[in-house]
Amino acid sequence: MLPRVETDDEWDAIVPDESVMRPGAADLCARLGLAGAPLTRFPDGSQPVYAVGDEHVLKLFPGAAAQDGMAEGRVLTHLRGRLPVPTPLVRGFGPYENGWHYVLMSRLRGENLAHAWHRVPRSDRERLVSEIGEALAVLHRLNPDPLADVLGPGDWGSFLDSQSAAAVEQQRRLGLPDVWLEQIPDFLTSVSLPRAPRRSLLHTEVMRQHFLVDPDGWRLTGLFDFEPAMIGDRAYDFVGVGLFVTRGEPDLLARLTAVYGHTFEPCELLAYTLLHVYSNLPWYLRELPVPAEGTLWSLAEAWFGTAAARTHGG
Repeated sequence: MLPRVETDDEWDAIVPDESVMRPGAADLCARLGLAGAPLTRFPDGSQPVYAVGDEHVLKLFPGAAAQDGMAEGRVLTHLRGRLPVPTPLVRGFGPYENGWHYVLMSRLRGENLAHAWHRVPRSDRERLVSEIGEALAVLHRLNPDPLADVLGPGDWGSFLDSQSAAAVEQQRRLGLPDVWLEQIPDFLTSVSLPRAPRRSLLHTEVMRQHFLVDPDGWRLTGLFDFEPAMIGDRAYDFVGVGLFVTRGEPDLLARLTAVYGHTFEPCELLAYTLLHVYSNLPWYLRELPVPAEGTLWSLAEAWFGTAAARTHGG
């Protein structure tokens, strides 16, 4: 019942339109044995996602993003019960019709950490980032080879080369001022990134928005949204950590990395920030503290430095 979506124009016209999407979601639920279950569309996320009753979540992927649907289904199946924080249990995934794919999964319990963060006491924030560090350590120790047929990029060095070549133009399109743009080539040249790192399974968007928490005791109750997962250098996952979890608070980042078991160089993480598939430096500059020096090197320290590093001068 869902029409083909292969172009950006088709996406913009169809995916937000509930008069089209809801009947298709209801039809698919009926095929999956959930006929008549109430559907509630979640307001966030790039893909259409529905709560199906109280127990299930249905995530839909149009043809233009069908590979993401296959990847998420496979990654969640691979992760089942293997992390210290719950991940959705896959009930089914695969093709629907007209190029659409779906993942039907269990519904995690809890409140979105991004929405709750302002209410979390300081001591509980420290424990939560420790739990995130522990979860990442376990994730990055898992063998990613069973997922190599659905997750890229394959050759990490080639990925770095292509991202580096496009980095300035990507940020220019997003409106980054010239005073920052002109620094990018020299900054990237100054940072040595591994071209053949130990291969790790990466979430790639480790953000408060992708964790759930129980307000009664402030414990993590879920980690979700694995559609952009990759296999590559574990440091790449700490872009999201610094920008969206610890958000320039060095003591929180120090606590998280201490539990994780490794501290990364700030310039390394800012380089990966510029090379990230979804990098948007103008947005980050609006959201996070910007040092008076106005250089990428000072920005790296402000966003990705730890309390210990600052105490000892860098």
